[in-house]
Amino acid sequence: MIEILVVGSVALDDIDTPFGQAREVLGGSAVYFSAAASAFASVGVVGVVGSDYPLERLSPMRERRVDFEGLEVREGASFRWAGANDFDLNSRETLLTELGVFGEFQPTIPASFRGARWVFLGNIDPRLQLDVLEQVEEPKLVLCDTMNYWIEGSRDELLELLRHVDILLVNDAEARELSGDFNLARAAAWIRARGPDHVVIKKGEHGAILFGPDGVFFAPGYPLEEIFDPTGAGDAFAGGLLGHLARAERIDSEELRRAVVFGCAMGSFACETFGPERLIGLGAAEVAERVWAFHEMTRFESLTVQP
Repeated sequence: MIEILVVGSVALDDIDTPFGQAREVLGGSAVYFSAAASAFASVGVVGVVGSDYPLERLSPMRERRVDFEGLEVREGASFRWAGANDFDLNSRETLLTELGVFGEFQPTIPASFRGARWVFLGNIDPRLQLDVLEQVEEPKLVLCDTMNYWIEGSRDELLELLRHVDILLVNDAEARELSGDFNLARAAAWIRARGPDHVVIKKGEHGAILFGPDGVFFAPGYPLEEIFDPTGAGDAFAGGLLGHLARAERIDSEELRRAVVFGCAMGSFACETFGPERLIGLGAAEVAERVWAFHEMTRFESLTVQP
């Protein structure tokens, strides 16, 4: 039985950045998440692709404990996305979105995946995310992603979903829009009052903030010298976070803080190449080395202040 279940998009991306171009690279939330999370635990993917999808290119992920039994292949075109970044990698222009068969995606969780103890609900319609939760048995933790499109168009369904998730993953703009409050601390408190024990606010190259019952924890972004493409970094962050928790089999305050750092580490690796190839090829030693770099970047001696 797989340890982590992910339900999300499996796509082909065209990407333009100031550092190069890439065409038809593997993309989608489920792909980036799985590539990161499989460094820690086994992952089962539920998604849909068209008959034009190059399934053979997923083979390296299969060798890395990613199970694609839940990936449905339908007659038609796969989900395709194209985007462009300028030197401000926190802003991105979407050039093309062709949903193809993903537009009629109805997740069906294989029997062998339903006992997964760790669940990631990728950025899809909250009604589908709720349907997924009705199909799984008793997950230990549910991590959920969403976006402005669903906050604006499916708010009631999203609020219902919040009652059933443990951690909500959003960026700062999404947190503000969902809560109606510009202050991120108050926005996170508003969200937590509606269900999730914890809220993680992604801040792109500037790291992430964890809000929970034990207070606030901030992890910075990793200062990369070479950046090619930030696409998928948020999903890689989710993969690192949930993957670490699945490996640790604990959800206490200290482990959640470590998980956020592992998430930031995996998100940084995602930016080093076009597509998820860097994540797929990662070894345990490389991950440990980067997490240790985070430790060294943030470590300081406490000061004794005289009254």
